Amino acid sequence: VNSRLQNAANQAIMEGLEEYDQRHGFRGPEAHADLSDTATTEDWLEILGPYRPVARLVPGLVTEADEQVALVFLKNGQTIALGLEEVQWARPFISRDRQGRSPEQVTNVLRKGDIIRTRLHDDGRWRLGQLPEAEAALVSLDPGNGAIRALVGGYDFSRSKFNRITQSRRQPGSSFKPFLYSAALAHGFTTASIINDAPIVFQDQELERTWKPQNFSEKFFGPTRLREAMVNSRNLVSIRLLRELGVNAAREHISGFGFDLADLPPNLSMALGSANLPPLSMARGYAAFANGGYRIEPFFIHSITAADGQEIYRANPAIVCSKCDAQDPRQEPATDAPEFEEPEFRPLGIGAAEGDLSLTRVVAAEQRPDRQNTAHAPRAISEQNAYLVRSMMMDVIRRGTGVKARSLGREDLAGKTGTTNEQRDAWFSGYNDAVVTTVWVGFDSHEPLGRNEVGGRAALPIWISYMDEALKGVPDVPPAMPEGLAQARINPDTGLLAALDNPDAIMEVFEADKLPQMEEESEGDDHDAAKEEDPYDIY
Repeated sequence: VNSRLQNAANQAIMEGLEEYDQRHGFRGPEAHADLSDTATTEDWLEILGPYRPVARLVPGLVTEADEQVALVFLKNGQTIALGLEEVQWARPFISRDRQGRSPEQVTNVLRKGDIIRTRLHDDGRWRLGQLPEAEAALVSLDPGNGAIRALVGGYDFSRSKFNRITQSRRQPGSSFKPFLYSAALAHGFTTASIINDAPIVFQDQELERTWKPQNFSEKFFGPTRLREAMVNSRNLVSIRLLRELGVNAAREHISGFGFDLADLPPNLSMALGSANLPPLSMARGYAAFANGGYRIEPFFIHSITAADGQEIYRANPAIVCSKCDAQDPRQEPATDAPEFEEPEFRPLGIGAAEGDLSLTRVVAAEQRPDRQNTAHAPRAISEQNAYLVRSMMMDVIRRGTGVKARSLGREDLAGKTGTTNEQRDAWFSGYNDAVVTTVWVGFDSHEPLGRNEVGGRAALPIWISYMDEALKGVPDVPPAMPEGLAQARINPDTGLLAALDNPDAIMEVFEADKLPQMEEESEGDDHDAAKEEDPYDIY
């Protein structure tokens, strides 16, 4: 863990949650005390005694308030003034989707005796604050070896010890779609394959009800290329894609990213990210797209040195080495040092016997594997597959649901938003060659976050704030196209290779042996078939 990045992650989580919370209004003071005119500062300190600072939100007691200003006595003995500008955000909370009118005077928000929260901002001004009810989590790792660079399991450790990165299981929503698209590309589909974005209804025999999935916009866009479906996060395309691919084939492929097969739903809901997964596993999965297709294992501790300077532990993570692929790309790499056994990955020691804090048996320096015995990460997907999915996720940031990330001013970023039903979970996972970062926002109680609190609004700003610091000094180098891929002009309406005189043709990338047919050879066939398909299928 890098202290600079950990501080940036803490800051991003705190600010992101407070911004989300303030969008939904002011829930009122934490408490109220009756203040007499003869009350002293000692009395005020006694009143504030049960309240402690949380994540830089300092408790304070309103000692005076009028239309223009409120005087607030802080627990550190300082008195500050809050004017209308400092409380302007505090529209009364009605529900997650409704707030009252903006305050017109300070006394619309604060009155004498209120116990509130305040925060000192970077501009040197104190403003009214509020403890967020929602939670968030962030994990950032090196895709080359799995080293965790920053990990934040919640808003503030003093408020909750629950680590939402390693201990929670949440539905990733559309941020799971890149794994499905990777499976499709591995089984004959291309980025230009046409899937119909149209209504579909399933009869669920187990639940004795019908399932009618929809796009977030509740609109349908007809025949759609896979690249555009990824960019615009089309749910119905993903479901139809999984149906054509086959659930079993998709689950088998996706498990290669390190997911437990038992965690992947054996039905079409998997296409919408219905699996309950630890956020750390999502970051590990995205690392395969960042590092060219290899499965890495996250680890927390690089080495342990005793007080006398002797090194008693050093991690030996499997590293990405594109020149070291085994003949069987799915086979675990062999080791030349059987006497050195790494422990299975166990987040923060979860599952260890009580009192057992050891990571592995102590190995003398002369017995540790040297560089020639370093383990090499196994392949999860081909280099070509990783590049194609990455190219689609780069378009998500260039012109899709992750477009806010363009504010970082870089051309090497890729990522995907995720939102579950009723906005109960908001995600963003994104990366470049150097760093992979996953952010989750939601309520521990699984309450909805509120209307329009999708991944691009609730989670992406946290990711941007952190990555702005994490990418300082990192060269902006878009990935090079690997061998085995080819660019070709296609008809954007049909996905077929475009005729030379087609003025609307666009460039697309394919695996060299999976180029589509020429437009002249099958002109109209696939597109017309998609148009003639029953627009309202029932299964």
